[in-house]
Formats: sequence, C-alpha cells, structure tokens
Amino acid sequence: MAQVRNKQVLLKNYVIGFPKESDMEIVEGSITLKVPEGSSDVVLLKNLYLSCDPYMRLLMYKDTPVSLGFHYSPGSPLTAFGVSKVVESGDPNYKKDDLVWGVTKWEEYSLVPSAQILFKIDHTDVPLSYYTGILGCPKKGEKVFVSAASGAVGQLVGQFAKLTGCYVVGSAGSQEKVDILKNKLGFDEAFNYKEESNLDAALKRYFPEGIDIYFENVGGKTLDAVLLNMRSHGRIPVCGMISQYNLSQAEGVTNMAYLIYKEIKMQGFIVSQFYPLYPKFLEFILPHIREGKIAYVEDIVEGLESGPAALVGLFSGQNFGKKVLAIAPQ
Repeated sequence: MAQVRNKQVLLKNYVIGFPKESDMEIVEGSITLKVPEGSSDVVLLKNLYLSCDPYMRLLMYKDTPVSLGFHYSPGSPLTAFGVSKVVESGDPNYKKDDLVWGVTKWEEYSLVPSAQILFKIDHTDVPLSYYTGILGCPKKGEKVFVSAASGAVGQLVGQFAKLTGCYVVGSAGSQEKVDILKNKLGFDEAFNYKEESNLDAALKRYFPEGIDIYFENVGGKTLDAVLLNMRSHGRIPVCGMISQYNLSQAEGVTNMAYLIYKEIKMQGFIVSQFYPLYPKFLEFILPHIREGKIAYVEDIVEGLESGPAALVGLFSGQNFGKKVLAIAPQ
C-alpha cells in the first residue's frame, strides 16, 4: 500500500475584495494510493490538468452566491474541474488508467465520489488539456458582440459565430489581444475597451445597425452600454460577469428597461446543465480541431505552486486564452 506525497493548494481564509496569492497556501501532505476497503462509489485520481476559472473567486465568499454542487472552506483544497487518470477505483464503471473529466481538487491526487466524474475521455488524438476548455446558436448574417473575447470562452464563441456566418466583434484589454482576435482567431473587428472613454459610442461605431447577440462575460458598465445598442428581439446569453466578482457591492445597471423596449431575451446558463449533450458537441467540434478550422489558445502554467498566482492573474488580464494548470504527465 504505497504512500506518496500529495501537494495541495488550500484556501487560508474567506476572501473580501480582490483575491491575493496570500489568501491561498501550498502544503505538502501524503496520501495512500489505495481506495478504502469496501468502497464501491469512490475513485482515486492522479490529477493531470486543472481548470483555472474566474468563477472560482465566487466560491471564496463565506456565503457564496452561486451553487455548483461544491464550495470552498478555509483549510481545505480548492475544488475545480480537471482531467485526471484513475489510479484505483471502487466503482466498476471505472478502471485503472482510465482518463476522466470531472470535479476534483487542486492537489496531485484526489479521492473523490465517482458521481463527481462527468465522463471518460475516449478521444486522445487532441491535447488532454483541451478538455478543460474547448471540449444558443447564432444565425447566418447576425451581428454578434463578445466581451472578454480573448478569454477561455470568448475566443471560441467568436469563432463558432464566424463558422455560422455572423459578423463578430470582440472586446479585450490590450492591443496585443485585439491583434490576435483579428489576425489569429478571425474576428471581423475587435477593440481595446480600456482605450474607449465612451463604450456606447464605440459600440455604435462597430454596430451602426445594432447588436443581435451579446455574449456576456463582463457585466457592469459594458452591459449597460450594450443594452442601448441591442436590436429588437436580441438575445443576451449570460456566461459570466467578471467585472463584478471582487466588488463588495455590485455596480448598478441603469438601462435594464431596454429589455422591455426592445423585447430582448436575457438568460444565464451554467455549462454543467448541458453535459448530456456533450457527445453531440464532440461530433461537431473534433473535426474542426483536427482540420485546423478552430484556433484554440491556452495559457498553461506548470505545477500546483503556480496556481494561486494564475488564479489571481485572471482578474488583471494577465492571461490570454484558457488558463490551465499542468500538474503531471500521464
């Protein structure tokens, strides 16, 4: 019964305001590489890649405003989604060396309920790290605006819309990111929101006829300006509001009445609700990846000790693309 070291990232205290690296700590313990005797519903995992996402900040509040089926507690490892290899399983649905995607912890090895595994990974001809990110449809000719367009989600939303034949504009926080959106990812236009003193005027410049679909990643002032520029019967899928996560009091949005005036549909969603459709999504996306029709940008950092800085950096725009922690080779 081998016992090995198990490095972990723990939450030290609940967080107020912007997170700091010092809100987390790296500890090194040990774990026995054996499923407890008689356990038929747990799996021992070796974590390979961990997803690093802005929503994790919301779980650092004592009274978290979101429910993902898990939360954070001081003194315990952060919980997140990840790609893992099965070391040993008490559940007959999983066997040694299976590659899986599901809810795990920011540590080298995790003993988790098998119910937290969302699916086995069968396609290994694409990088395993892709399963932390890439892996509402717009109509041809519609005008689409994507905020935080250089992030893990935004980069793909814009490309999916382009594949459908839409006109797509993205906003990002630097000229370098703007250039990549236009020259690498195929957006029709992009702009640096930090250089725009009037977001309403900027949107009118890029969307003189209005916006059909706004993919919401930011919230606050951006949402307020977008509402003025939506077309009648426009749609706003709400994926995130990163500008609000660290505020003790969220910014007010003053133009909500335009939801009525323009009969706009605005709806939030959480990706876990769509996992039953995952096989269908793989049928759609894998050929595009293999044929190079989708460009996917990852920002990979090595090791659990890089985790706190990587997570904090999300809120100052230090990443481009999907932030991933590489924990171990297979």
